[in-house]
Amino acid sequence: MTTKALLVKLEAKPGKEKEVAKFLRDGQGLVAQEPSTTAWFGIRLGQTSFAIFDAFPDDAGRDAHLSGNIAKALMEKAPELLAEPPKIEKADVLADRLPG
Repeated sequence: MTTKALLVKLEAKPGKEKEVAKFLRDGQGLVAQEPSTTAWFGIRLGQTSFAIFDAFPDDAGRDAHLSGNIAKALMEKAPELLAEPPKIEKADVLADRLPG
């Protein structure tokens, strides 16, 4: 059962929208290496607004993700690509529908 999640809001610097979108597409490969990441979505909300939504079975899975390769890559690229630091919100999953 998926019980924990993250919602990470990203605001691209002007002119960096394509690079943020590419970062999210490329991030899929890093997340595929995380067995405790139940679901992961890179989302475009508007011209410069993006988000990541991911879900986990428990706190340990979420914590592992927060210290994993995609989180490290995001924090390294943030000053170059983002107008402000990522806004990371922890959430509890109340219901889900996932394959498996």
